Amino acid sequence: MPSIRDTAVRLLGDEDVRSISRRYFVSNGFDGTLTCIGVVVGAVLSGVPDGVTVVKIGLGAAVGLGTSAVWSVWEIERAETRAEILRIEQAMLVDLDDTRVQRDRQGERLVHATMSGLGPLIGILVPLSPFVLEGTVFSMVEAALLAVGLGIAILGVFGAYMGSISGQRWYVAAARMALAGLVVAVINVFLPG
Repeated sequence: MPSIRDTAVRLLGDEDVRSISRRYFVSNGFDGTLTCIGVVVGAVLSGVPDGVTVVKIGLGAAVGLGTSAVWSVWEIERAETRAEILRIEQAMLVDLDDTRVQRDRQGERLVHATMSGLGPLIGILVPLSPFVLEGTVFSMVEAALLAVGLGIAILGVFGAYMGSISGQRWYVAAARMALAGLVVAVINVFLPG
């Protein structure tokens, strides 16, 4: 029986596994980043007095989105994997319990859920980082501007990456993704209240 490390290396070498994990990572990272931009702008405009409070609010969002990303993908992939195994078993008239096929599908589910959870954590924690230095290095407004800038940059990186693997002009894909962050920031500025 192969080791967990060998299985992980083999699974990560599979383009189909990487492709699905990449989708989950970028999609949930996109959601987390946009959520963080909204939280940051809303918190500062609402008069939140210090960066620590903004970080606490952002960490709450990170826990919620990270848990959602991991849990939902775990359950989605569990159902899809089980359905796929049932189709194979019916076609082959064989039980696939405790086989390489079943172990691979379980390993794939773990990879997908992990990548799905990492996306929003990065998308929230990186933009929140300037608020850790609020009061010593940055004012609230400076921290917010830097946080929005970091969020937009993360979105741009996601876009550039997806553009580069799909043969698109990476800078156009980066600009399209980054624009979403700017739109969220602007909408939040003009929200009533």
